[in-house]
Amino acid sequence: MTQHIAAMIDHTLLKPEATRDDIVKLCEEAKAHQFASVCVNPYWVRVAAEQLADSPVKVCTVIGFPLGATPKEVKAYETKQAVQDGATEIDMVLNIGALKSGDFDTVKKDIQAVVEAAAGNLVKVILETGLLTDEEIIQASKLSKEAGAHFVKTSTGFLAGGATVHAVELMRKTVGEEVGVKASGGVRDLETAEKMIQAGANRIGTSSGVAIVTGGKGTSTY
Repeated sequence: MTQHIAAMIDHTLLKPEATRDDIVKLCEEAKAHQFASVCVNPYWVRVAAEQLADSPVKVCTVIGFPLGATPKEVKAYETKQAVQDGATEIDMVLNIGALKSGDFDTVKKDIQAVVEAAAGNLVKVILETGLLTDEEIIQASKLSKEAGAHFVKTSTGFLAGGATVHAVELMRKTVGEEVGVKASGGVRDLETAEKMIQAGANRIGTSSGVAIVTGGKGTSTY
């Protein structure tokens, strides 16, 4: 069962103080446990890609992180650079302020710009559900799907709240089976990961991946 869950885990290290040695260790852990990907800040994509060159583990990075408040042109440039550096999965933060202002056209174009820049690589849209109403979660999920994203994701882990069963269920119900759902933020043990999967998640973002698959409990909020 834990191997099945391991294959869903994006093994994550987004702390600003992370060093090269930390990233190398992250990659080694991901290879050892056969996680789906490592998720690192854009600066570390090349290092991760080098470390994982002989491995099926993917390199994921974050765009417009953690606030989502940069223009779509900036997010598109970040994405192109990340893909050039070796990223094959892109986790972008949607424009939260535009969503809450009812400017859905801007939100959709923001996502579309990243999807286009990703050039066929996987794009996950971080909704930051802890800041949203149920209606906003539904709207953001719909816009993400319409814009061509491959996944919707609960949270950055840096702002208010994290993944909840309710949010995951709502996202899954909205996007159907064609789009993935990633639960991220506060998933630190096997029991919580299993609850998120039962609610509809098919990817788990966590810095506690090793703890989850070995029966322990992580301490990070990410």
